[in-house]
Amino acid sequence: MSDLPKGKHAQIVLSASHLLLKFGGIVALNDVSIDVRDDELLAVIGPNGAGKSSLMNCLSGFYRPKAGEIRLGEHSIRGMGTHEVAARGLARTFQGTHIFSGMTVIENLMVGRHLHMRTNLIQSFCHFGPAVREEVAHREAVEEIIEFLEIESIRHSPVGSLGYGLRKRVDLGRALAQDPKILLMDEPMAGMNTEEKEDLARFILDVREAKRIPIVLVEHDMGVVMDLADRVAVLDFGRKIAEGTPKEIQADPAVLKAYLGEGVA
Repeated sequence: MSDLPKGKHAQIVLSASHLLLKFGGIVALNDVSIDVRDDELLAVIGPNGAGKSSLMNCLSGFYRPKAGEIRLGEHSIRGMGTHEVAARGLARTFQGTHIFSGMTVIENLMVGRHLHMRTNLIQSFCHFGPAVREEVAHREAVEEIIEFLEIESIRHSPVGSLGYGLRKRVDLGRALAQDPKILLMDEPMAGMNTEEKEDLARFILDVREAKRIPIVLVEHDMGVVMDLADRVAVLDFGRKIAEGTPKEIQADPAVLKAYLGEGVA
């Protein structure tokens, strides 16, 4: 687990209160509340169908809850579109690799810079003056991310030609290219082998330590969760049944019964 200092009174950067999400007669989230504090990694765990991805979709604007409030900093983002939420500073990676396979690594990361581009269509089409200067500045930002994620050798490679672990690293890079205030990661290690998981876990730690970006992590690998998380929230059948430090969660009877299995120490 990270040894970065944390406190109960740290600033809350993302808050979801009493979320209710329904799909017809199915209740995906039932009165779920979480707070994400500045400079922490909050893991969200639970069995399949517990509501983890539904929560991430609500936070990022893909789903609109029937009730409840979501605040990013001082601003309510409930009901905003995904592009509006992204513009407020929330970036997300997905369980799969939602990147452009026919584009190169650099081109995919430049897509992540789109929110920060200010030149108009004519300037961009003619490629002169402000458009050139802006492109150079954004390219420099992308190159810093490429160096940070140690993917210099594949910067010009089409993403579709890369192995799964590298594609997931590019997905993280594109999210970082948004210069986010908070990062959501939905099962980033799904489908990875042990070596790929170790690499990505190292980069997640580097993001926290070098960039000080709060992270919300949905992950099934309990070893990863217990090593990386400062706090853990547990969902079961759409409800939050526990929240605490990894050590507290490991010893919580409700968690042992619902997720880790009874009798697991």
